[in-house]
Amino acid sequence: MDAFTLAYIEAALWSTMDNADGRGGEPLDANYGFSAIASETMTNIVEDCRKFQQGNDADIGDDCDQAGHDFLLTRNRHGAGFWDGDWPDDVGDRLAAASHAFGEFDLYVGDDGLIYG
Repeated sequence: MDAFTLAYIEAALWSTMDNADGRGGEPLDANYGFSAIASETMTNIVEDCRKFQQGNDADIGDDCDQAGHDFLLTRNRHGAGFWDGDWPDDVGDRLAAASHAFGEFDLYVGDDGLIYG
């Protein structure tokens, strides 16, 4: 798995709360790892990351770790991401627009203990 996709998954796990306690819970990465992600969800994640990178490789450049992280935050409108100052304004604006075009992708823990999206 490439650095962009790994960073995307790490961001998804720490930014998603397990609401099992009914009060907000803990970030998923406190109790779950990559192996808990259901295979069909992992396939969707990998494909989205591949498509995003292919369509935006000139703007991403060599900063794959940060771009994977920011793709997740931006597409899910977490209030941080491509537009918050780490990227040149024109690049950040293009990458933010491309992220929003993918729509939100939220994770949740299924009754079987696997993570779905």
